[in-house]
Amino acid sequence: MRRFSGGVYDLGLHVVWCPKYRRPVLAGQVAARLEELVRQKADERVWEIVTLDVKPDHVHLFVRHDPKSSASYVVNQFKGFTSRALREEFPHLRSQLPTLWSSSYFAASAGAVSAGTVRRYIDTQWERPWRKQKGDGP
Repeated sequence: MRRFSGGVYDLGLHVVWCPKYRRPVLAGQVAARLEELVRQKADERVWEIVTLDVKPDHVHLFVRHDPKSSASYVVNQFKGFTSRALREEFPHLRSQLPTLWSSSYFAASAGAVSAGTVRRYIDTQWERPWRKQKGDGP
């Protein structure tokens, strides 16, 4: 959990993205450099990398981010930054692919509790003995 002047938040995001045409170009030095770049961008944005797994044809990332950053913003920050840097440092990526990353990605929010737990918590608010009875006003 993190705190800021307006509240407390725990926002996690599971993200998966792939190279264009799902080509297996993320190996060896490219994979190692990609990990460095992802961590560098996360540090710059003060986001926490929980898990990062680079496979030859896709990237899995679980990151905790701030409440002002949308899922699309988080993904685009990582994809744009890493694409630019990797294509500069590894010329073979420019010659093999028109762009490094596919335009699509998968993103799912992940927090400390499941959706079912939140639903049960909300649905049972009025069942707690210390709460006012339903309809008693605010």
